Amino acid sequence: MIPQTAKFSIGDAVRHRIFDFRGVIYDVDPVFSNTDEWYESIPEDVRPSKDQPFYHLFAESVEHAPYIAYVSQQNLVFDDDPDPIAHPDLEEYFEGITEGLFIPKQKAN
Repeated sequence: MIPQTAKFSIGDAVRHRIFDFRGVIYDVDPVFSNTDEWYESIPEDVRPSKDQPFYHLFAESVEHAPYIAYVSQQNLVFDDDPDPIAHPDLEEYFEGITEGLFIPKQKAN
């Protein structure tokens, strides 16, 4: 198995292609890097392959308070919704938005 190239980048606004939530990517794993328990909790008929990028999102939905999501590349699409994404952790990681892309804050060395 050869891992896929990441389609999305830190700062991209994305939407889950099946479930109704959207978010901003703040970290990327080149392949699955969560617990086996988490992975096995996903129903087998919709369980994604582990050999693809997985993304950490500051997520929001109408039904839930803001939360952190871990999503496979196959289940994400770019989000073109003009409404802002409102997650309380965005300001800690990003300094603003330029042309729809969240700009990461520079970390001090």
